[in-house]
This record gives sequence, structure tokens and C-alpha cells, in this order.
Amino acid sequence: MATVSEITTQLDPVVTALGYEIDDIVLTTAGRRRVLEVVVDADKPVDLNAISDITRAVSSALDASTVMGEMPYLLEVSSRGVSRPLTKPAHWRRNIGRLVEVRGDAVHVTGRIKSFEDPMVTLDVDGRNEQVDTQKISKAIIQIEFKKLESEEQE
Repeated sequence: MATVSEITTQLDPVVTALGYEIDDIVLTTAGRRRVLEVVVDADKPVDLNAISDITRAVSSALDASTVMGEMPYLLEVSSRGVSRPLTKPAHWRRNIGRLVEVRGDAVHVTGRIKSFEDPMVTLDVDGRNEQVDTQKISKAIIQIEFKKLESEEQE
């Protein structure tokens, strides 16, 4: 059975050629078949058309290779969404302006990401800037907001 590393090596050039990057690959077994989840991300929005294009390209690449072997599998391609934790510098950079809940040994705060200069993130917490070392964060999740940002309201 292929390892996640082998699958990533096989699929990375395919996804990169479309202007996206592999954020995560999860391979699980469900009964007699496997589920291959490919999570993609980019500086640009990952919309349904992009997911469709990436799915076709990844499926073709897998069909042309032996990396998945003979056992049947289900392919799922998705974007990061907002429920996945921020774990990489690109995640912080791509979410500037968003509200995030940050937890760590010495910090538990919710604030808006103002800037990011690896490894430090600056959060606006109730009107004051607070710098947090991302290497000391155990979990950071984007908070869903149902109101428009001020810049959107003025348009």
C-alpha cells in the first residue's frame, strides 16, 4: 500500500501545475476500500470549478500510475475550509483580516489577524495589538463571522 509521502510526491506536480498546492493528504481504510482525501490551498480562492479541475487532474494522474495499487479507493478533493487549524506560515498569511481563536500554554485569546511575520502573528484583541509566537500555539481556528467587514459595508 502506498504511503502518504509517495502519494504526495505523485500528486504535487499535478496540483501545482494548476496553480494550487497540496495542504494535506489523508489516506484511511473503510472496509474493503480506501478513502484518499486531498486537501488543497492557494493564495487565490479555491472555488467549486477549481475543485472540479483538480479532481479530474488528480484522478487522471492516479489512474496513470500504480501508486494506489489494486485496492479500490474513493477520491475526495476539498479546500481547507475554515474548520482546519492554522498550522503553516501560509495559513496565517492567507487569513490576515480574519478573526481567529488561539490557544497555547501561555495564551488563550480571540483576535483579528493584523499581520504575520514568521513566526510572529499580530492580533487585534479588543483594540490592542498582541503579538503571539505561532510556534507556541497548540491550536488556532478561524472564527466564522456572519457580519460584513467594515470595508465591505462601505462599497
